[in-house]
Amino acid sequence: MRSVSDHQAVVAALFDGPTAERVRVVDALGRVTTDEITAAIGLPGFDNSAMDGYAVRAAEIASATEESPVRLPVAEDIPAGRTERLTLAPGTAHRIMTGAPMPDGADAVIPVEATDGAGTGPIGPGAQVVAIRSSVPVGRHIRAAGSDIEAGEPAMPAHTRLGAPQLGLLAALGITEVSVTRRLRVVVLSTGSELVSPGEPLQHGQIYESNGPMLTAAATEAGADATHLHFVADDVATFRARLDEISGDADLIITSGGVSAGAFEVVKEALTSTGDIEFVKVAMQPGMPQGGGHYPGPAGRRVPIITLPGNPVSSLVSFEVFIRPPLRAAMGLPADRDRVTARLSSDIRSPRGKRQFLRGVLRREDGLVVDPIGPPASHHLRFLARADALIDVPAIADEMAAGSSVDVIVL
Repeated sequence: MRSVSDHQAVVAALFDGPTAERVRVVDALGRVTTDEITAAIGLPGFDNSAMDGYAVRAAEIASATEESPVRLPVAEDIPAGRTERLTLAPGTAHRIMTGAPMPDGADAVIPVEATDGAGTGPIGPGAQVVAIRSSVPVGRHIRAAGSDIEAGEPAMPAHTRLGAPQLGLLAALGITEVSVTRRLRVVVLSTGSELVSPGEPLQHGQIYESNGPMLTAAATEAGADATHLHFVADDVATFRARLDEISGDADLIITSGGVSAGAFEVVKEALTSTGDIEFVKVAMQPGMPQGGGHYPGPAGRRVPIITLPGNPVSSLVSFEVFIRPPLRAAMGLPADRDRVTARLSSDIRSPRGKRQFLRGVLRREDGLVVDPIGPPASHHLRFLARADALIDVPAIADEMAAGSSVDVIVL
């Protein structure tokens, strides 16, 4: 049997490196930049007020106190968004709002809380006069142009994962499109004559199809553009016709079921001797039967295809162990499953010679502890749904005692 690490290398070799595409910034959440981004403008683009208050010359209010306020006529109102360029005449103040551009000649803002809040009016007899009850130093409460980032300065390095703050910065810089690594188009196809769509009535011997939705969700969660196709019955011609339909657009095809040693293994029968696809046994539990290679698509395309076992736990564990890491790498995304060391809370047994991936729940109790949950059999989906970790038991172990240290994949 092939080792887990050897099969991981075989699957990883099916993927090419990341490629680039341009997308709108509003559609770029979760994507990874391919190039360094340079600021075309400075932020802020102009000196603006950091407070609601009054633009002043600091020297003119240096003597202001509660007991002896300085009174200045208010010549202008400057709300955020006012575009004409204003000049503060000596001996006056401009009422200004947060984010509004500073008038030429002003070198400080006095917060409205340090004044009597007077409004504007014509300069001269009857003018509105603000009483200023405190002094401020030069530059106080002013956001200087370029104080966040200057035009021409690097704004974001290549290989940055775009989250909400990064998208906010791009938008603030006026950038509408960005070059990012392309999201792979993954098509998930399940096989089995026993499968029935959820919501339909079951006959004796039938089960609801779960692998398709589960693997599609796993690929989507990993960052791919994943599509779930309706499952196909155990018929070689139908299965191959379905593959021919989807191989023109897919970057990766994932199948589940039909790869074991039984008499109706449609995937294995259809793909044996097709392209470079091979079927192997991997020394692991669950998930021993595996396959993969390239499916010959139209116009000479060679589409990576990975064939997973049909039991649901085997299928999802195989995705986590073999597909998720290289799939994310092919989209420029970093590995996102932490590996930690934890103590076993109970004894476990494992088949010697096979690397076992047991379901587990992590908790903290004088360090990190993992509780094995559920039987190891690959049909116990309930316990997989409860698990937040996979316990990675080495192939050389046939039993491990409570308190032993084990490697754990955090889901």
